[in-house]
Amino acid sequence: MVKKLLHTRYRVKDLEKTVAFYKDVLGLQETRRHTSGRGSQLVFLKAPESEEEIELCKFDESGPVIVGPDLTHLAFEVDDLEEFAREAAAKGYPLSDGPHKTSGGSVIAFIDAPEGYEIELIQRGENL
Repeated sequence: MVKKLLHTRYRVKDLEKTVAFYKDVLGLQETRRHTSGRGSQLVFLKAPESEEEIELCKFDESGPVIVGPDLTHLAFEVDDLEEFAREAAAKGYPLSDGPHKTSGGSVIAFIDAPEGYEIELIQRGENL
């Protein structure tokens, strides 16, 4: 039986550009990096208040990385979506969709990470 989610892997072509995005734009912390037995370059990151990690993997032998529209996304909670959007845009990553208010009072928006993966940003409503 499964106990808990440990990490999610995203394969990327430009590992260092993607790591820089997750650290500099999203504020994630790099927890470790190594090369796997088969030669994959791996970097693990996590949000400050999360246990689960994101594993970024560069393994050129797998062929090109093709991320289709609406394939997958990661969702992160932010304190102030407007402030986040300003800071991300100043770093070259404007919102790709939103902000939109949800029926529950939250505000959501999306930003595109390098390689085309979507990142959802959620500012929770005051009553949530």
